[in-house]
Amino acid sequence: MTTRSYARDATALIVIDLLNDFMAEDGKLSGQMGPMIKKLNLESQLKRLLDGARAQGVSVFYAPHGIDEHSFDDVRHVLPRFQFGIDHHVFWKGSFGADFYPPVRPQTGDVVLSHHRGFDSFFGTDLEDQLTRYGIGKVVLAGFTSQTCVEGTGRHALEAGYHVTFLHDAVGEFTEKAHVAALEVSYPTFGHESLTVDEFLASVEAPA
Repeated sequence: MTTRSYARDATALIVIDLLNDFMAEDGKLSGQMGPMIKKLNLESQLKRLLDGARAQGVSVFYAPHGIDEHSFDDVRHVLPRFQFGIDHHVFWKGSFGADFYPPVRPQTGDVVLSHHRGFDSFFGTDLEDQLTRYGIGKVVLAGFTSQTCVEGTGRHALEAGYHVTFLHDAVGEFTEKAHVAALEVSYPTFGHESLTVDEFLASVEAPA
């Protein structure tokens, strides 16, 4: 039996889109996301995860969504979901909605990545460079949304050769159906592990 372990100096917790448009009461998508955040107790779960990871010396990477009027200039066929974001200035760079939600915002020592425009937090960002810089071999994913940006980033990480862990009690989605599909179908397919917050934190290696 293989013992599950995460070396603190080779593991990165990547939290995706912990932004006001999702999490703040007056965020543009909070009316759609709010019920699931409340049902899953996500604010508390994410705070506990972040505090625990930092306390154990695990690198915390923030991957924020962010777009502007030129984000899709090179895209011939813009996904309707992304077009909605353009039309309604969702996660608009420099706006309140694209800022980090204060209770779970980055702290000193955390890594804030460049903005991703779509579902993959690697594409067009500095994520790969930062993982290389920090010597990361294992990535642990949490945030929003379960079936889009969390899953999309995990798929890329897997193809790029990283060990991938999804934290299934620290992710949220707009609908129960999409959330369950991610947890029950996608994460076992595209991740080496699908864990709870407690299971992950308990598996971080103690300092030598």
